[in-house]
Amino acid sequence: MGPHIAVIDALRDDPAMAALRRSLDSYYGHPERDAAMDEFYAQFIRPGDLVFDIGAHIGDRVASFCRLGARVVAVEPQPLCVRALRSIFLEDDRVTLVEAACGADTGTVRLHINSANPTVSTASSRFPDSAHGAPGWEGEIWDTTATVASTTLNALIDIHGVPAFAKIDVEGYEDAVLAGLHHALPALSFEFTTIERLLPQRCLDRLGALGFSEFNLALRDEMSLALPGWLRADDMAAHLRALPHETNSGDVYCLSQPLRH
Repeated sequence: MGPHIAVIDALRDDPAMAALRRSLDSYYGHPERDAAMDEFYAQFIRPGDLVFDIGAHIGDRVASFCRLGARVVAVEPQPLCVRALRSIFLEDDRVTLVEAACGADTGTVRLHINSANPTVSTASSRFPDSAHGAPGWEGEIWDTTATVASTTLNALIDIHGVPAFAKIDVEGYEDAVLAGLHHALPALSFEFTTIERLLPQRCLDRLGALGFSEFNLALRDEMSLALPGWLRADDMAAHLRALPHETNSGDVYCLSQPLRH
């Protein structure tokens, strides 16, 4: 079961949620997309698993993980997104919401907020500079900042346990998130963009040091792996470097042990 449609409709109609209206329209109310997402993530997630969603935004992945029978720790620093998440998952005791950024250290971090498009708000000071003037990123403005709480993957593991899978989508701050992880998980994903070519290499270097050994990717928002087989870290790095700018973004999927069947 997904979030109740009446809750989503109420959020769409709430003037305070106007900045999230595009995301609500894109990510909710599309059964075929939901089914494709569930089929895709079922490769990594089994009923009863613990999953971390780092950068939960408004929770479409959280909803998928719940449909697969997982318990989910959803980490999101933006107050507007947190308000939406609380409304959407209010009655689902499988979801634990952590209002914080995730990075290399606990404490606080400065969040660069894109008020018109909160989905690309970021704790990375580099990311807005990389987007400035880049094709496909025209008109994106990070117009304000806020100091928010920061946690780490290690701290989350200490509290909630070791997840079977972690989704990391934090707009150019993925390397900092991985710096706060000190041992391998069975599987995780991290987002990449073609406006920051060095970030995936830093992530892959960190993951290799932690013991991750197999890598694949999904391009843009596609719910399928783009490569027929799993690559080593250096081969994945070369593949990412060769992607055209127009690819824009995607997610790298990383394994430290074979997929369960």
